[in-house]
Amino acid sequence: MIPVNEPLLDGNEKKYLLECIDTGWISSEGPFVKKFEEGFASFLGTKHGIAVCNGTAALEIALYALGVDKGDEVIMPSFTIISCAIACIRLGAKPVLVDIEPETWTMDVFQMESKITPKTKVIMPVHIYGHPVHMDEVFRLAEKYNIKILEDAAEVHGAEYFSKYKGGKWLKCGDMGEVTATSFYANKIITTGEGGMVLTNNDHYAERAGSYRNLCFKPEKRFYHTELGYNFRMTNLQAAVGLAQLEQIERFIAIKIRLGEYYRKRFADIKGLRFMPVKEYAKSVYWMYGIELDPKFGITAEEMMNRLKKHGIASRPFFRGLHDQPVLNNMGLFVDESYPQTDHAYKYGFYLPSGLTLKEKQIDFVVDVVRKELGQ
Repeated sequence: MIPVNEPLLDGNEKKYLLECIDTGWISSEGPFVKKFEEGFASFLGTKHGIAVCNGTAALEIALYALGVDKGDEVIMPSFTIISCAIACIRLGAKPVLVDIEPETWTMDVFQMESKITPKTKVIMPVHIYGHPVHMDEVFRLAEKYNIKILEDAAEVHGAEYFSKYKGGKWLKCGDMGEVTATSFYANKIITTGEGGMVLTNNDHYAERAGSYRNLCFKPEKRFYHTELGYNFRMTNLQAAVGLAQLEQIERFIAIKIRLGEYYRKRFADIKGLRFMPVKEYAKSVYWMYGIELDPKFGITAEEMMNRLKKHGIASRPFFRGLHDQPVLNNMGLFVDESYPQTDHAYKYGFYLPSGLTLKEKQIDFVVDVVRKELGQ
């Protein structure tokens, strides 16, 4: 079986983990946590990094840091993982959805303004499959309506966006809003197994994020609490792996880009197939390589994935829209709302093996099977 992803752990991971064991520093108090926070923040160009236990926690912490509270609204794409909605709901806020633009599968930023109300507190652009959101409209609306930006940068470690609005320069994904949340799950470009981080240049937001991940302890008076927080801390063991991964992040990004470009080359002559785009405003890192079938083939993503599995090729479906999640509908959210591009992408889209250990000959096999199944 060719897996969808396999992490590459060929650096200092074992060395640093043994150091944790030998020194006894295995909890969140260990020195690797700070080193990893400082290192990843430096990579993105932000002042602060707050390491946490996973990406879902990072989203909630980031919203809390921004002051999101009961009754506030957060604009996000329907085409994203349910973690984005969970983070809002746990704080008493309301997720407000927009559809996606079909070519990049990122949020259609030109639908956002119609969703802004006096309750809108945050816009949450979610970069998808390694490709940045078209951020200039996000910047414009955030400034016009005094709305904060929370980037979900879980899938874009190292990706960049060219902003005309910000003076015609390349900006690194993860350093374009007031706060960023990211993930280091095992399938991310760098991993800690589970884990995440909140990043910001704002001292106040960093302080709130650090407090919320640590039960809202008061630094001046331990075991005294004026707010409720959670234990969302990252362990020294996780951070040790993360630091070793971070040491190779440029290498990993280069591998991802090479594999993505090779997929594109191999798919170029297959008609009726949408695959990862190349845009002048984006430097994608091809976190996962997505494709979408033309309905004229008469094959859904689910059926094609089953066919690939018979050939020993693993794949994963695209996101099912938040508007179509029963648990959210049962809460009274998104009832009778329609997001056709998200529905279409879910029905016909999926992603292929994209891990750092993938070989070009394996891509050749994957593409040849897709071509055969499509009759081309």
